[in-house]
Amino acid sequence: MVGLSPADAERQIDALIFSRPTHGDHDAKMRRVAEALAILGDPQTQLRAVHVTGTNGKTSTSRMIESLLRSHGLRTGLFTSPHLTTFRERIQIDGQPLPQESLQRLWERVAPVINAVDARSLAAGGPHMSFFEVLTVLGMVAYADAEVDVAVIEVGIGGSRDATNVVHGEVAVLTPMAEDHSNYFVGGITGVATEKSGIIKSGAVVVSATQPVVAEDIIRAHAALRDASLRWEGLHHDLLAREASPAGQVVTLRTLSGTHEGVLVPLHGDFQAQNALVALAATEAALELRGLELDDAAVARGFAGSTSPGRLEVIAAEPTIVVDAAHNPHGVTALAGAMGETFGFESVVGVVAVLADKDGDGILAGLEPVVDHVIVTQTSSPRATPVAELAAAAVDVWGPERVTVADSVAEALDLATSMAIARDGECGVLVAGSITLVAEARRLVQRVHEAEVAHEAPRGLADAGESSTEAVPA
Repeated sequence: MVGLSPADAERQIDALIFSRPTHGDHDAKMRRVAEALAILGDPQTQLRAVHVTGTNGKTSTSRMIESLLRSHGLRTGLFTSPHLTTFRERIQIDGQPLPQESLQRLWERVAPVINAVDARSLAAGGPHMSFFEVLTVLGMVAYADAEVDVAVIEVGIGGSRDATNVVHGEVAVLTPMAEDHSNYFVGGITGVATEKSGIIKSGAVVVSATQPVVAEDIIRAHAALRDASLRWEGLHHDLLAREASPAGQVVTLRTLSGTHEGVLVPLHGDFQAQNALVALAATEAALELRGLELDDAAVARGFAGSTSPGRLEVIAAEPTIVVDAAHNPHGVTALAGAMGETFGFESVVGVVAVLADKDGDGILAGLEPVVDHVIVTQTSSPRATPVAELAAAAVDVWGPERVTVADSVAEALDLATSMAIARDGECGVLVAGSITLVAEARRLVQRVHEAEVAHEAPRGLADAGESSTEAVPA
């Protein structure tokens, strides 16, 4: 990296990290991560962490927890995935992506250790460390170096076997659980809950959203084994009132310390109100462990500063293009419920792409009530469901006259915007089905916007996408 500019170094580091594939050796993830961190002095043991898992809402909840803790005067780290623009978004300090200069210094320190662990693993017949394992190591070192007061760590997948489970989360946060990643979780919701409850550490405070009964029983058993205390939605914390507004929603939340009335959450959808409730309860628990209390002014500031890119996010106007990262039936149901409340569209054209390990049929069925015409496509992810396969499933849901096929995301967006403009009444475009789809759509629209600002000749989205060689990590 010597002699490279910070931007060039970031591009090179990005390529080195994300050329590393995922693999099925899930049980060995933590061993490799722990080995690398041990060589680096076990920085994760210096961290006081809030560990967040669940099927839906964990990224938004993590972001709200971080903002709330920071508004109470704490220095914060935030580890989330995936990213939408730069992978430095995954490793944030005090609400900002890791600076390029810090990344360059960090990589020069960590890369030799990663190479050493790779060599040992390969010699034993194992794989290279995956990209997520490497990112986890980078995050732990970055947060320890920055001496953050608290690190909010979102799991990548599951819990007990996730690379992030090397941290001792003094607060374990469980957002709503549902069946997902059928090739990873065995045994339906029982397997999901068992895996995700694995983040509960000895003596932790567990803060949970409402869960299916089966999941609740499993969580209770895991907590009892680890002498962890439990705080449940509906018992220890509650959403008392909610009113939608153009700016998001105004909520009244009850936690153990009292009732917080008329709090503005600048995010749309009832699911975000539930996320806000869980985030506030988790923040309360984390503050208590430091001898601190929730402060109403800080709560207001923390929620006001909360963002959730890619969640019911408007990325363009005329026509309005809304992107949402819902990628399983549970998330799509929440999205569908929020669309009517948030936007007054008379009709909606959908752009949908799904990853092969997801419940594509369930996603399509969940979108049908709010999407009048669907354009199916596929992303650049190697895990993408082939467009022909997705189109056949979409025809079963919408019928052939309401389904259009596009070979690329750029082509799909061009078709959708043209169709929305041509329709009578206010017609919006909804982009949903996978996080990789949302990321590609955001980049394409941003490129068109940048070209317009630079006074270049107007280009369609398909033209904007022609020069793109970027791939969103799946």
